[in-house]
Order: sequence, then structure tokens, then C-alpha cells
Amino acid sequence: MNKLFKTVSQTSLGLIAVLAVASCNQNANTGATNTTNDSAAAVVNANNEEKIVYINSDTLSEKYEYYKDVRTKLEAKVKKAQSDLQSKGQAFQREVAEYQQKAASMSASERQATEERLARKQDELGRLDQNASASIAQDESTEFTNVYNTITEYLKKHAEEKGYELVLTYSVSNPTVLYAEKKMDITAEVVEALNKEYKDKKAKEKK
Repeated sequence: MNKLFKTVSQTSLGLIAVLAVASCNQNANTGATNTTNDSAAAVVNANNEEKIVYINSDTLSEKYEYYKDVRTKLEAKVKKAQSDLQSKGQAFQREVAEYQQKAASMSASERQATEERLARKQDELGRLDQNASASIAQDESTEFTNVYNTITEYLKKHAEEKGYELVLTYSVSNPTVLYAEKKMDITAEVVEALNKEYKDKKAKEKK
């Protein structure tokens, strides 16, 4: 049972490691066959025109309320499942200990029947562990896919309104962007807008 549910604690917004929004400006050149030099020049020009921006995914995961709510909900599910399995495991260990104390005074047929019953219980605990892990993993995948979709849908609209051609992400643990000017960081405005959108959505759901 000690293998249960490692995924939630390891999950971060690495899910959104690629939040690229290409060609949001309808007047942008969308050719994909540029040479390396042409591509480099295009990036420089895009930066000068503030067409490329980035989001700090560490900050986003820390401050985006929807993401935090999802993480909290998944962690609660993990704790409950772990508690249930731990309780069942302790009960099983008590049965094993009781059997070991009484085994010497039991007949051969009683020992065999008890051992078979304990073996079935052990197998059942293993299945419960696997099923719980699979269920949590599925819930995690579904929940964070929804988070990802919410963020990308907002960024599509935001990029189109601002004329951005590319939205990158930065994370200390996965620094695909090694350096960027601070003026290219749109994290704060995106977090504020996403939190407002999420707050409005929750308010509507309560009505």
C-alpha cells in the first residue's frame, strides 16, 4: 500500500508547459519553412513588437484559485483513500497476528482454511490499492485537463485581443525559457483575469 498515490503531490502546472498560441494575429506570417536564420530574425522582430510573451507557471499554480481548489480536492481524495486502506490493512495485520498465536492449537484443516481466507483478504487489499490508485489517477487527469483547457481557452482570447503571436511558459523546475525581459511577463494580468472568471463561474453555480 505504500505505493499509493504519488501523482497528486508531484503534479504542478507542468501540464501547461506548452501554452503556445500561434498566429493569433491574422496579419502574421504563418509560413513554417523558414531557415534557422530567418526564424531567429522573426523572433527578434516579434520581441521588439511585443508579439511574444510568457507566463510564469510557478506563479500561476500558486495564485490561480481554480488550480488550487482542484489540487485541494484531489489531495482530500488521496488522504481518504489512504486512510481507508490503512484501516483495512491494520485490521488484516491483527487477523494475521491472531492466527499466528492460535495456529499451534488448531487442526491442520483449520490452519489451511484460515490461511486460505487470509490469502484472499491479502489479494483483496492489493486490488483495492490498485483500484484506488487508478481512480485517483483518472480523476487527476480529468481535473487537470479541465484546468488546462480553461487556461488555454482564456489565453486564446487574450492573445487575440492583445495581438500576441506566441505565449510561452517559464518554470524554475523546467526552465525552457532561460531569459526574458520582465515586460514580456503577463502572468499577473492573466492570473487576475482567470481568478475573476473562476469567481464569476462559482457565483453563477451557487444560484
